[in-house]
Amino acid sequence: MEKLVKLLEQLLFNMRELDIVLSDEQLLLCAGHVDGPALQVITDKKGSLLSTIQHLDKIRLQGESVLRVKAPYSNHATLEQTWQQITALSESLRDRNQHNGLLLGYHLDHNEEALAVLKPRHAQSLYGPDGQSRSNSISGRRISI
Repeated sequence: MEKLVKLLEQLLFNMRELDIVLSDEQLLLCAGHVDGPALQVITDKKGSLLSTIQHLDKIRLQGESVLRVKAPYSNHATLEQTWQQITALSESLRDRNQHNGLLLGYHLDHNEEALAVLKPRHAQSLYGPDGQSRSNSISGRRISI
């Protein structure tokens, strides 16, 4: 039973770490300009924590099977209290992650709109993709140096 208590505490610790990462992500997404590399670092941390949490939960389920107990652990005060903290934090994390997803969607929409404005102008460029001037000159004369 002690192993399950420690496992739930470890799960709660990682979820609190995820809460910090989601807060950082939210601050970054609320800024006027999103720092791409910083967002990538946060995304990597979030992915790592989610993998750890998923792994710990898998071990928890195996431990429950061996000990023949099941969440919400109503017959075990310590387990029940920790489980209540886990479920409350889980709901908070879900809500914050959904909010961050909406913020990210807003930034993606904004970038797509900016690209849509820039694309027609890019087609009128004086230079081709190779960096050389296009054959149709604007002044009507071509000058070589």
